[in-house]
Amino acid sequence: MPPPIRVELSPHDPRWADEARTEALALANALGPDLLRVVHHVGSTAVPGIRAKPILDLLPVVTRLEALDGRRSALEALGYEWWGELGLPGRRYCTKTDARTGRRVIQLHCYGEGSAEVVRHLAFRDYLRQHPAVAAAYDQEKARCRSLHPENSHDYSDCKNAWIQSAEAEALAWYRRKSEG
Repeated sequence: MPPPIRVELSPHDPRWADEARTEALALANALGPDLLRVVHHVGSTAVPGIRAKPILDLLPVVTRLEALDGRRSALEALGYEWWGELGLPGRRYCTKTDARTGRRVIQLHCYGEGSAEVVRHLAFRDYLRQHPAVAAAYDQEKARCRSLHPENSHDYSDCKNAWIQSAEAEALAWYRRKSEG
């Protein structure tokens, strides 16, 4: 498991979207035909108007996790550390650290085609983008949890979990209605 890091919340930076696109191209080259679609930019850095830890969350969707496992060395060649499922069956989690600063800069959440986790991440991101009041409430929850756990990103994430689960339920219902209509 990657060690916890200090929780820093930065104002939204529009350059994050460009950085995500640049990294997505590098990942597409490394994963080749095993990458099913574009690499999705998810997490708080993908939601304008809210603060975020300055760490990109990227979600590659692959044909099969076993195929991705075979590309582990290609990801490591790009500077990623491979953590396996890390407590979430059906996921492969990788982190990338800036060699110069030692700071984590990217987290990969890799899922196979058809995973409900992909829909969950996209629904939450899109819901926050389309509902500024909910995004503002999330921003406040993040600030609250950061004030309680400034030195431990694991505890910070645990602190936000109940709020996120409630909002995700709303987001998934919204996303399904939007998809059907």
